[in-house]
Amino acid sequence: MPRAVAWAQTMAGHAGDTVVSAHRDSAAALQPPAVRDRRAREELEALTLTPGATRSSGAGNRARPEEPDPERTCFERDRDRILHSTAFRRLAGKTQVVVWPSDHQRTRLTHALEVMQVASSIARGVGANIALTEAIALGHDCGHGPGGHASEDAFDLFLAEGYDHGPWGADVVLTGLNLCAETLDGVRNHSWSRPAPGTVEGEIVSWADRIAYCAHDLEDAIHAGILRREDTPAEVVEVCGRTQREQLGVLVRSVIATVVEHGRVGMDPVTAHALATLRAFNYERIYTRPESVAQASAVVDVLKALVEHLLDRPTLLPEVEGLAPGSPEAVRAAVTWVGGMTDRYAFDTAIRMLDWDPDRLPKGIEALQ
Repeated sequence: MPRAVAWAQTMAGHAGDTVVSAHRDSAAALQPPAVRDRRAREELEALTLTPGATRSSGAGNRARPEEPDPERTCFERDRDRILHSTAFRRLAGKTQVVVWPSDHQRTRLTHALEVMQVASSIARGVGANIALTEAIALGHDCGHGPGGHASEDAFDLFLAEGYDHGPWGADVVLTGLNLCAETLDGVRNHSWSRPAPGTVEGEIVSWADRIAYCAHDLEDAIHAGILRREDTPAEVVEVCGRTQREQLGVLVRSVIATVVEHGRVGMDPVTAHALATLRAFNYERIYTRPESVAQASAVVDVLKALVEHLLDRPTLLPEVEGLAPGSPEAVRAAVTWVGGMTDRYAFDTAIRMLDWDPDRLPKGIEALQ
């Protein structure tokens, strides 16, 4: 086939006298830059970041010491590790608001990307560390199990400390990446019910998370036919606008303006009240509507049954050995494995392992309309 032949002919690139280029007619050129290694970038941070922003330093504050990266700052390295991790990829198969989303509804992965965009816009506007902000934003929901927040209700039943996706993400899911303490702190404490993060960048992500999901969950519900755009509360429309684009712009600028004026990460009272009104509206009309509650209940039933089955049969768990049935170690291992599953894998596993009735699985978006 001509297309395959043409593609195969590009295997080695296009050779010139001194440079191999990606395109035969490549003409892109730069004045040869000075070497911008990690040290130079750290020096640039020291000159350009606002006082109070978090500075990168060498290999970073990690649980297991490492050598510094030659080119990347410690927080750029964290961002890249999260972006390439299995836990992050699995977010593509995890619920944001509804199980079995259509092609247009958000998943946890697209939500994380939108939070990163909102957070980096704020960080850039106030002179905070963009790489740290992006790392926290990308990793903030990696502790979520299948089925969205319903998984927390399911796993709560098995853990004395309860299951909170922030601490679980930082202290269990992402530990193998050996991330910097500042990144893990932001992931652990991004929810507003948690203690404040220890960095400005962590607090920026806390706001970005709420800004992003309030705006895009409403947009998803409108596209799914659950709500009409005309249903948006009048206060929200008056202060923030009617469309997602308008709302994001107003909310992001409010945080930036508040930091510039007061030196604290927050939002002016009028805009903050409009955001709270939007969240309360979403809570009533989307998250707690009877169809959504039924969907969440079905998720809890499946995940609870999976964990119970596995904690009594720990030999079925992959990559763990020697666990006594019903032991605390078996419980934690079972929650860890089930919590890492995508929605589809969890439901398929329940059918295969438990002979679960497919009619008892959560219903898709069509059942919520």
